[in-house]
Amino acid sequence: MSPVKEPRFFAPELYTDYLKDPYRSGAKEHRSTPMSLEEYLALFEGVSNEVAIGEASTEYLYVPKTPKRIKEQLPDVKLISVLRDPAERAYSAFCYQVRDGCEHLSFEEALTQEESRRLEKKRWPGWHYQRVGFYYEQVKRYFDLFDREQMKIYLYKDLQADSKAVVQDACRFLGVEDTFTPDLTRRNVSAIPKNMALQNLLIKDNPLKTVVKPLIPSSLRKSIRSQNLKKKPALSSEIRQKLVANYREDILKLQDLIQKDLSHWLS
Repeated sequence: MSPVKEPRFFAPELYTDYLKDPYRSGAKEHRSTPMSLEEYLALFEGVSNEVAIGEASTEYLYVPKTPKRIKEQLPDVKLISVLRDPAERAYSAFCYQVRDGCEHLSFEEALTQEESRRLEKKRWPGWHYQRVGFYYEQVKRYFDLFDREQMKIYLYKDLQADSKAVVQDACRFLGVEDTFTPDLTRRNVSAIPKNMALQNLLIKDNPLKTVVKPLIPSSLRKSIRSQNLKKKPALSSEIRQKLVANYREDILKLQDLIQKDLSHWLS
């Protein structure tokens, strides 16, 4: 796999909106400009006899022009997507932004303002909480360009229920060894800060952090960040039902498109 988990090479417009986003100033960032072809290829320069190589840019499903770019550069590519209950995905994305100090509204307020934020280009797709969950058109763009045999779609609930089986099935799809025991450690689990002031101090650029960071071992910094997080509260049933109502038509169309039972998303 690429040493950079999400190079986003096939979605360069993300960086345009990211740079214009005044709300993310001071938050952790990976890069500020789109990756060039040379930089992208360099991610795989150590490849020798590998059966399969790849990367995991999650926004590739959402960005409209990405499928065509991938088709032009990698016509024989194999594509894997994991689809999560869109209401739960929206709430998880919100909690992620809260954790990173980049969201100051309540979830309900953020949903209300989502479209105006998007149209004003004040927030990049990480804040398109509800919009990203309309999967039908996103998946259809790929189905229109690629053979079904090139695509594998899993449901997040199946990954939760039997991660090993899903990973091994994906390995068989890619033509790689599937008898190994995969590392199924959960990473980047959604949580929210106990103390927002401390969280901002820990993750955002500031004079005190610049002075103190070299004096504190990374293991201790990681421990402090971890201790300042608590389990996210459950999504309220009222907000969930509103989201489900908004998603219902899209879910039913997606269900027919991918031929998978999505009834659990409608409850």
